[in-house]
Amino acid sequence: MFRVLTLIGFTFIFIHLHVTGNISKYINMKYSWISFSTIFVLLALTIAEMVFYWRGEEEKHDHVHCECGHDHGTHNHKRSLWWYPLYFLPVITILCLPVATLDSNIVEKKGFNFSIYDKKDPYSSHQFLQPNTSSFYGQEAYDEMMQKEFKKYGTKDTLNLEDEEFLNAMETIYDFPGEFVGKTISMKGFMYHTNELQKNQYFLFRFGIIHCIADSGVFGMLVEFPKDVSYKNDDWVKITGKIDTMYYQPFKKTIPVIHVIKVTSISKPSNPYVYRNNQ
Repeated sequence: MFRVLTLIGFTFIFIHLHVTGNISKYINMKYSWISFSTIFVLLALTIAEMVFYWRGEEEKHDHVHCECGHDHGTHNHKRSLWWYPLYFLPVITILCLPVATLDSNIVEKKGFNFSIYDKKDPYSSHQFLQPNTSSFYGQEAYDEMMQKEFKKYGTKDTLNLEDEEFLNAMETIYDFPGEFVGKTISMKGFMYHTNELQKNQYFLFRFGIIHCIADSGVFGMLVEFPKDVSYKNDDWVKITGKIDTMYYQPFKKTIPVIHVIKVTSISKPSNPYVYRNNQ
């Protein structure tokens, strides 16, 4: 019976995540069909386990006797029961704890770093600020993909980075920074300020998911206002400005920067994440 309850619990988890829409906070939604299919797989396993239980198959397999007079199966079965409460922890977590969205607190705790240029370095860490999907492709395939992305975004004089294309366009800009200088760009995200920045400079970030929450990161660009401004971390804004480049000493690298022309405060979106759409 514990197996039946466990399977019911895990089936409930996937149904609950899809019904509430919280599945989008764990995976790239283009893979949502996989987790949705899992509901039916778990449902089939639950029904099968119920049938076995009703037919007494569990008792028949678990109670194995030998001539010594000891019921070894019962002992092993009882010992295995201690593990079942652990299987209910995910269910309890989903029911009792709210789904937390990533914010600037994660950036402060983990920090963020720029790309490590030695791609052969086995100790390279996950990339932040700049989306970088090169590790998922061979170099030739990646270069071909980015050339296609450049043809899509590089020919435009005005870029409006909506959620659906945020990571794709952002990666293209970082790969071809000089080609985007002077272009007008509009994007939204949350503000983040560090001691290394001047009072008129902020990072404008979005948390992005490449495949799932395990490879998520904080991505965006440095934005520079005409004069000093005062925003709190996690304040959401939409900005419009001109793309330029600058040498950023903490990263020891030339990075793209947006000279802000217009800024508007906005509410935090219901889904603050953006996703990589690999063509």
